[in-house]
Amino acid sequence: MEFDIDQYFPAIPRTEHASFEEIRPLLLAASKQFLEHYREEIKEKHRAGAGGDWVVKAITVMSDTLIKKLFQSITKGFSNYKHAREQLTLVAVGGYGRGELNPYSDIDLMFLHGGKDSKRIEDIAQKLLYFLWDMRLDVGYSVRTGNDCVEMSNSDTTVKTALLDARFLVGSRTLFKDFQKVMLTQILAKRSDAFIKEKLDELNKRRDKYGSSIYILEPNIKEGEGCLRDLHTAMWVAKIKYKITDPRELIVKGVLSEDELAAYYSSLAYLWRIRNEMHYSAVRKADQLTFDMQTNLAGFFGYTDRGKVLAVEEFMRDFYLHATRVEHFSSLMVSKCARREEGALKILGYFTRRPVGEGFYVLKGELVIPDESIIAKDPTKLMKIFEYAQKHGVSLNINVKALIRGSLDLINDKFRRSKEVNSSFFAILRSDKGVAETLKLMHHLEFLNRFIPEFERIYCKVQHDIYHIYTVDIHSLFAVEETVRLWKGEHSEDLPLLTQLACEVDKRELLLLAVLLHDVGKGEGGGHADKGADMARTVARRMGLSREDSERLEFLIRNHLLFAHIAQRRDLHDEKMIIQFARQMGKSENLKMLYLLTYADIKGVGPEVWTEWKALLLQELYEKAFKVLERGDFKFEASSERVKKVKRQVLEILGDEYPTALVKDELKALTTRHLLSNAPDVIADHIKTLLLLDSKNLVMKVVHEVDKGYSNFTICTLDVPGLFSMITGVMAANGMNILGAQILTSRNGKALDVLQVNSPQGFVITDESRWQRLEDDMRQVLQGKVRVGTLVKKRYRPTILTEKPKPKFPTRVEIDNEVSADYTVIDIYTHDKVGLLYRITSTLTELGLYIGVSKVSTKVDQVADVFYVKDIFGHKLLGGDKLEEIRIHLLKAIDEEI
Repeated sequence: MEFDIDQYFPAIPRTEHASFEEIRPLLLAASKQFLEHYREEIKEKHRAGAGGDWVVKAITVMSDTLIKKLFQSITKGFSNYKHAREQLTLVAVGGYGRGELNPYSDIDLMFLHGGKDSKRIEDIAQKLLYFLWDMRLDVGYSVRTGNDCVEMSNSDTTVKTALLDARFLVGSRTLFKDFQKVMLTQILAKRSDAFIKEKLDELNKRRDKYGSSIYILEPNIKEGEGCLRDLHTAMWVAKIKYKITDPRELIVKGVLSEDELAAYYSSLAYLWRIRNEMHYSAVRKADQLTFDMQTNLAGFFGYTDRGKVLAVEEFMRDFYLHATRVEHFSSLMVSKCARREEGALKILGYFTRRPVGEGFYVLKGELVIPDESIIAKDPTKLMKIFEYAQKHGVSLNINVKALIRGSLDLINDKFRRSKEVNSSFFAILRSDKGVAETLKLMHHLEFLNRFIPEFERIYCKVQHDIYHIYTVDIHSLFAVEETVRLWKGEHSEDLPLLTQLACEVDKRELLLLAVLLHDVGKGEGGGHADKGADMARTVARRMGLSREDSERLEFLIRNHLLFAHIAQRRDLHDEKMIIQFARQMGKSENLKMLYLLTYADIKGVGPEVWTEWKALLLQELYEKAFKVLERGDFKFEASSERVKKVKRQVLEILGDEYPTALVKDELKALTTRHLLSNAPDVIADHIKTLLLLDSKNLVMKVVHEVDKGYSNFTICTLDVPGLFSMITGVMAANGMNILGAQILTSRNGKALDVLQVNSPQGFVITDESRWQRLEDDMRQVLQGKVRVGTLVKKRYRPTILTEKPKPKFPTRVEIDNEVSADYTVIDIYTHDKVGLLYRITSTLTELGLYIGVSKVSTKVDQVADVFYVKDIFGHKLLGGDKLEEIRIHLLKAIDEEI
């Protein structure tokens, strides 16, 4: 693309006849016109399909053309700058030096001078920079001599890195050539090992900041793993190691092949095209692939929805596949550069390496294979490589990694069915060390996909929501890691029961296989648990599992959603439901393994998803189901005897504190469900609160459970229609998040509700003034002095601040009359929003429904709320028209704005 800049500057008079201040507005206007015209032209070419490399080069050449013209206009027209001009070179550094400008990238300039006439040099720099800043260009700059460059690069890696990409723009070529000599002899040649080490440390810090996985939810196109900075780092360390200025020299030196260098340039072009569109779309510098940006890019690149597979998920899958290739290239290059010369080692090799069997040796903490032909002769040794590396606690040599990648075609059905191979694989899973690391390495080298083809179906598979932070395959590997951590005792203090159960499991390799494969069905669309279980049957047969193990593997995968569903979304005080769940488990070993799998699945989703509240619910379900299985009796225990026993214990606890007759009256008014759902000491506390109501019309108290991450808020008053709705509204108006609620109404008209509450950010609210404000609001609302709807609206006024866009899925309302004998169960799936629980409960009240049980479950932005309801006569809701009316009203209430 040609950039004719002179057509924009024809009317400018010769500068020797005019002052700079007179000429400046003309230069600025001409520059703005030039930029506006060619920027738009490049953007049109980009939108028409121009490659990322073409656009980046065009923007760089356009910038070069403008900066050179301005530099010459400033320096050539004024005689007092003549001597300074001979002492000055304008150098592009950093990304601009590499010729990699995206639409809104920074422009980094270095004013390189000989050390004389520094005042005039600074004057030129200032004039040029003010031009660029006035055009709203993001310009960084430095003014340095050659000696400054040496001194600063030796003490600052960032400066040294920027200078590696230095490119001549305009000015004294002699000065630039001198600078290049200095670079070669005093900057590139010195401390190369230290520089490479610093770059590797920098790489690790970046990954800590931007996500230590390629497959993170909203990757950073510049700094994220498998993105642009990985390619830059690879080339920086290569320039230092091999003393080169052009990447093509790496072919001459035998470091890279033609194909590898072509892949490097192709990767840059792909990432640039994405980044170009991100900049154009945002009309500013933008590097975070946010949800809305991902959707825009999917459309721009021509992806379309196919059935249940969204266009954005396909785009992101391709992005992650590409990022994987980038990470492979980068790690290969960095490994080559980080290794010291091996000439001496080759001579001493036979004396320093240690044989470990199978033709494998350990040398300097790495597994090496001197005779690579042994793999072609016996492909089963591919699995042995991982087993031996794990057993000896060593990493794989770079050549061994390349050998594995180059031998993937040897993994066929015969290999997968080999007893020796599967024996080796299960030995890896049974090992006491390095299990998760070995599986991650298998995945990284794409060996795992070949060995278990079913796993390949979820390779880089994206789920477009902010709950699933990682791709499906990486989530599965993280879940394995979480299981292993239990065996290591890392959670012995905070999760003692899970730790104990993990150590008790008969076949840990079977559990790990179930954890690894639990989501393989997601590659096939909906109903992934059943589809995954069917695949597991095939995997088990191929791996030679016994019938019993095969059935257990299938059971675990088919039911891997069940445990969390029951614990978080069903009434755990419903004995009939607990017995039914225990019957599904069949054996206590199935229950243990499913509990462990459920924990790993939730924990492997992301750091914030596992909470103390979920831990309590899951443990409660496990203990209740385990008790039924141990009893070996799937019938109801006689409730009348149990009720009598509880009442006796409560009377003993309260002793002489209250008149026995009063306590008996309150106990008589409690429902059977209330009595059997709580421990005697808890019921005794409830009785104390209920008795206080005789002298007050409202009792409230709060107990902070800091270690559990919430507060128990108890409210006791006379029951009125819509009471729970009023409570949730006041909570919403005070910015409090309800985790769960026990709604307990006695036969004498007293209501006692216990709510588990924390802040929307997940913290315990200990500020007493906030609780006082809540109690004041609650009293005003229950006394009819303030309408709860007014309170909620007052807190959540519309704001001009836009929320970060999130993936949107339609609200679902499901109504079930089978799961409970006494209640109709309403399941609501929607996106979280302020005052949501109040909207739902107030709608249920308006529909004349009584809420008996409420379970609240929030997964980042996704809400799954459950309400056990009855009509005003205490009956379940029957009749299709009535149920449809409820569903429509709830959908409308949830989706409308407050």
